[in-house]
Amino acid sequence: MRTLRIRTFTLLCFLFILSLPWVFFLTAHFMETKTLSIANSGLQNKALQSQLTGIIHRIESGSDKWKDPIWQTKLHEELRKANMDAAILSASDQEIYRSNPERRGSMRATEQFSIIKDGRLLGRVVIYLPKSNTIQMISAFAGFLLAFFIIAVEMRRFLLKPLEKMGNAARQIAAGDWDVRLPRSRITEIAEVRDGFEVMVHGLQKSYRKQAELEEERRFVISAVAHDLRTPLFALRGYLDGLEQGIAESPEKMAKYLAVCKEKSAQLDRLVEDLFTFTKMQYLETELNNKTVEFKIILQRSMDSLSPLARQKQISISNRGADDLLISCDAHLLERAINNLLDNAVRHTPTGGEIVVQSYQESDKVRFTIRDTGPGFSSEELERVFEPLYRGEASRSRSTGGSGLGLTISQRIVRRHGGELTASNHSEGGALLAGWIPANTRDSLDRPSAQNRRL
Repeated sequence: MRTLRIRTFTLLCFLFILSLPWVFFLTAHFMETKTLSIANSGLQNKALQSQLTGIIHRIESGSDKWKDPIWQTKLHEELRKANMDAAILSASDQEIYRSNPERRGSMRATEQFSIIKDGRLLGRVVIYLPKSNTIQMISAFAGFLLAFFIIAVEMRRFLLKPLEKMGNAARQIAAGDWDVRLPRSRITEIAEVRDGFEVMVHGLQKSYRKQAELEEERRFVISAVAHDLRTPLFALRGYLDGLEQGIAESPEKMAKYLAVCKEKSAQLDRLVEDLFTFTKMQYLETELNNKTVEFKIILQRSMDSLSPLARQKQISISNRGADDLLISCDAHLLERAINNLLDNAVRHTPTGGEIVVQSYQESDKVRFTIRDTGPGFSSEELERVFEPLYRGEASRSRSTGGSGLGLTISQRIVRRHGGELTASNHSEGGALLAGWIPANTRDSLDRPSAQNRRL
């Protein structure tokens, strides 16, 4: 579809307004004069003057024949050829002759004179000439009005209607109706506004969908966390009530009850901490406290914190990481991410199993992998393992002790540092979590980062 600029459209309208009255004028002129030449009007006026002079001479010279029918017939014929009419009145204003009484209203009296002979008034003569240019001017004015009407219709079609439809579309969108078809226009500026409006609508739709997804996720997290908090709280409350009522009579039972209470409180503590970290990473724009550190130190701290749990299950954790792998990171957050990955590996590795941690530098990235000897991920788990509160279990039980937020938190922490974290299965069995962090150079070791300097 070809488009026009507003200035081009305006110029075309202006030319149309000027040309249409002129066309009407020429058409009326041609119908009246049988010629399109305006210059011929001057020649016609000269011929008309010559004819008028001849008619006046005939009337003056034939004053004694005014009442003669033959003479009147000849005068009438001459008047008809000249497209004129004449009236002859006597000295007492009595009508002696009138060529065509019916045309009096369509003619104009331009010549009036008296006939005097030998000092005596014989009569008066009135000659009617055709009205000049009246039809042409009326036609031109009609063309002018028609041009204005056509321009008004086209302006409404090309300018006003699209703008009105876009206004209605904006009101529909404001009312929450996204199924809006924006009007098209052949005017370039309006088409550009329409395209920009469409981009804005798509952006609003995307933002609205994102907001709806976040709201749905927020409700899901709240409901899931409420459920997960209720379970250990009920268990903790039950065991405390048992202790209060004296059900644990022996020291062994009391120690068992206390151990269960301690385990449930630790589970609550992990759940609350995971929820706090998830909320901070998901909804709060927090600044990273970046410092240049060795990645191996972070790995070792995480392994040390998980060693007691690993020893209980007789699981060995080996660190095969390279030295001098420098990264710029928020050490506390990144350690939290590695802790979650190792905790997931320990919980899903059977008794007597093994966990292998590797790290190395590849170009400008520090890569790391955590492999366990557990059952690995199912195909469904591989697709949803990083979803919030997804545990790969049909029930809501906590048989493995996880909160369902650990891997989600780890991935978001790694991404906040400019890296990526993925999950897969090792070719020899077991789960494999692999990720990378942008590497740093030794030149920046122990120097505060640019972000810290701003802080």
